Amino acid sequence: MTDPLITAPGAAEDAGRWVTARIGASGFHTDVAAGGHTVIVDEPTTLGGTSMGPTPYEYLLTALGGCTVMTLRLYADRKGWPLESASVHLRSGRSHERDCEKCDEHKVDIGMIERRIELSGPITDEQRRRLLEIADRCPVKQTLERGIRVETVGIPGTA
Repeated sequence: MTDPLITAPGAAEDAGRWVTARIGASGFHTDVAAGGHTVIVDEPTTLGGTSMGPTPYEYLLTALGGCTVMTLRLYADRKGWPLESASVHLRSGRSHERDCEKCDEHKVDIGMIERRIELSGPITDEQRRRLLEIADRCPVKQTLERGIRVETVGIPGTA
């Protein structure tokens, strides 16, 4: 028998595209499966969680940071530029749990994400300037800035 956390609903060829999150009867500890990997999403103990994993907003920042440095690496490698490393530091200043306290009545959003980029290596000032421009081409950043519509589909027992 397969674990539905690992093999999400749908056709086998479609299963790899699903990310599945599962939470128990109490607390915020959530197991998430994506691409054959399992991670934990949680809230800090000060907000009723167990602090066993990053918060949902921290994972959003993780996606943006990861995509940004991968985009920088891809571009530098294509150009043959000597980028030794790139680091992206991000923060939102918002708590998912606090937003959820009022999400049934009010729209919530992060509003703004602060980003600091550090580039290391013997790159020229022009290369540095271009890499900072390329950081804005990260697909996750572009997606977040354009907005995303989320549709709930395939709910059992509904037409």
